[in-house]
Amino acid sequence: MSKSIHEKIEAAKAEIAQKEAHIKQLLQQQKAQERKDRNHRLCKRGGLVEKLLPDLVKLTDEQFDTFVQKTLMSGFAEKVLRQLVPPSQPEDKTELAQSAAASSGTDASRTGATARVAG
Repeated sequence: MSKSIHEKIEAAKAEIAQKEAHIKQLLQQQKAQERKDRNHRLCKRGGLVEKLLPDLVKLTDEQFDTFVQKTLMSGFAEKVLRQLVPPSQPEDKTELAQSAAASSGTDASRTGATARVAG
């Protein structure tokens, strides 16, 4: 006996539900792997920073934040970064530096965080 249209519809709905559950599971696995990769990258890079500058361990979180903001928002750091990873799209670097400075509570023009692009 062949299935009725109603039975075929119900079977197709059940199959769709299974596929959706499988997609949800795969997305969860993907997010978990991305978190694991990010955590590994952060630990590895943080360990390298502490290895190169062991006195950083003595800093409070606030002092470390200040250190990072003042050293990495410098024109030299940005120049080195641009040499390692060229920008993929033109962007207003002054606006980028100002938004980063605003989030850290500093003035971009005062800290010298405006863009200096390597020639």
